[in-house]
Amino acid sequence: MDAIDLIKKGRIKRYFRATRKLNTAGLVSHITQRAAGKEPLFLEDDDYLLMIGLLKQIAEKYRIEVYTFCMMPNHIHLLFRPEEGNLYDAMRDIFSQYAARFNHKYERKGHLFGGPYRQAVCLDDTYLIAASLYIHWNPVRAGLVSDPLRYRWSSCRLYCNDNAPVSFVKPGFILGLLSGAQGKRKKKYHLMLNRSNVLEPGHVLEQEDAIERFRHRLSSLFPLLFRWIANKKEVARTSGLDLLDVELLEQEIEDLRKGCCSARKPETKKARKYLIEQLVARGYARGEIAERLGVSRKTVYNILKASV
Repeated sequence: MDAIDLIKKGRIKRYFRATRKLNTAGLVSHITQRAAGKEPLFLEDDDYLLMIGLLKQIAEKYRIEVYTFCMMPNHIHLLFRPEEGNLYDAMRDIFSQYAARFNHKYERKGHLFGGPYRQAVCLDDTYLIAASLYIHWNPVRAGLVSDPLRYRWSSCRLYCNDNAPVSFVKPGFILGLLSGAQGKRKKKYHLMLNRSNVLEPGHVLEQEDAIERFRHRLSSLFPLLFRWIANKKEVARTSGLDLLDVELLEQEIEDLRKGCCSARKPETKKARKYLIEQLVARGYARGEIAERLGVSRKTVYNILKASV
């Protein structure tokens, strides 16, 4: 059973995974890695440049589309999609090479990184754009700059500046979730980035659902835009995983519950089965699903059993 099937059956959720990474081609992953203890990952400009250079090499060597990155003093964020099932090799390559060169340069010994890197799979388009905005907002949240465009060690300028150079980073995939021509899309992304400063994004290294909550708050600021993004289905197209956007899922659940008087109609049964499968894929337990839909656990069990 591959990762896509496991996600559909609720065996894999969106939370960060420190072990048993998903190595499936086409899945968009948000990777985080941090330094051991209170040690820094970067001490000089050359250290940041080394990591960015290694990221470029790895992207070319392993055929990885890099969408967003941010190098913080003691941790890094990467958002990318491997075209092949080689996540393990690519991440081992970049982190081991960087650690070896850093230790040699500063004549240090021991582990540079604080354990395995962590992975979160982006399951839908609105989560993907929220993850990118979260990553670009990181330096402001940490008090390093007042404007994310002023931070040198992220891909933010590629998303917002009209004269941004061509790079190994591919902002077009995420910008393509927005409407309009390229320049207009960059303006919209910049607007979302600026307005997200009123939100408290949380800390993804400490709170597994930080980006999910950030996404929900962004959707309340930009409801029409997020409905547009939710209908793009770019993550579904590249990964083969088609999950309803959270807001659309909530609306369909509400519509189903309002029409519960016709629960025996075939179309209602079909809709209920579809929503149950969507909730399972998002990691909800059977009891939670029953409560959300206003049915018994036995009903949920029977519907899932019939679909096997």
